[in-house]
Amino acid sequence: MDLLDRIAFRTARATARRRGDRPALHPRGTALAGRLAVPGRRDHGGVPWLDAPGSYAVTARWSRGAGLPRPLPDGLGLALRVEDAGGPDRPLDLLLTTGGRGRWTRHVPLPRTSATAGPYSSLLSYAVGGRRGVVAAFPAPGSPRIPADPATVGAAAAGRPLVFQLCFGAEGAGAAWRPLARLTLHGEAPPPDGGAFDPYLNFLPGFRPVDRLRSLRLAAYAGSRAGRHAPPPS
Repeated sequence: MDLLDRIAFRTARATARRRGDRPALHPRGTALAGRLAVPGRRDHGGVPWLDAPGSYAVTARWSRGAGLPRPLPDGLGLALRVEDAGGPDRPLDLLLTTGGRGRWTRHVPLPRTSATAGPYSSLLSYAVGGRRGVVAAFPAPGSPRIPADPATVGAAAAGRPLVFQLCFGAEGAGAAWRPLARLTLHGEAPPPDGGAFDPYLNFLPGFRPVDRLRSLRLAAYAGSRAGRHAPPPS
C-alpha cells in the first residue's frame, strides 16, 4: 500500500471498530428488490447487455454513507446487483452515490436529506463501449420526496415502486446524458447472494469501471472489514 491507501485503511478500520459489527461506510441501509428493463439500442459502441432488449432481476441496497443521524444530510448510496446481466450467473454490480448533474459535480458526493431529490452517480469513471464517463440513476419525474431514512425508503418502495432512469454521461463539455435502462424498486428484499457488491469483480464486457483510485477504495473496504473482524470477500 502507498501512503494514501494506508491512511484509508487505518481510518476505515478505526471507524468500524467504534461501530462494532457495522461497516465504516454505509453502515445503515435497507435491501430492496427490483427490475432493470433494457430497451436494447445498438448505439452504445458494442456493449452486449445494452444492445439487446432484456429485463433483469435486481437486488439493491439503499444506505446512508457516513451513517450520520437524521435529520442531518448524508451522502446516500444506491448499490445494485443486476442478476444474469452477462448471462447465467454473471451479475453486474454498480455502486452509486448522491451526486450532481454537471460536468464536474457528477464526480462529487453531495449530501442530501431526501432519497429522491436528485441523481445517484458512480462518481468515478466507467468505460462504456470505448467511451469514458459516469453512470447515474435519476429519479423519475414526479417522484415523491422520500426522507433519507432506511426504514422510510423500504416502506415507500413497498407501497409505491421507486423508478429511476439509468443513464451514461460521457466525458467532455456539452455531453448529454444518454438513457440506458429503467430501474424499478418495488419492495424490501433479503441481502444479495454472494456477499458484498463489488463493481471491480462483477463487470461486463464493454462496461466496466476504470482503475483510477481502485486501490484507495479497496484499502478502505479492507480496513472496514478488519475493524469489525469480517472475513475477506470470496
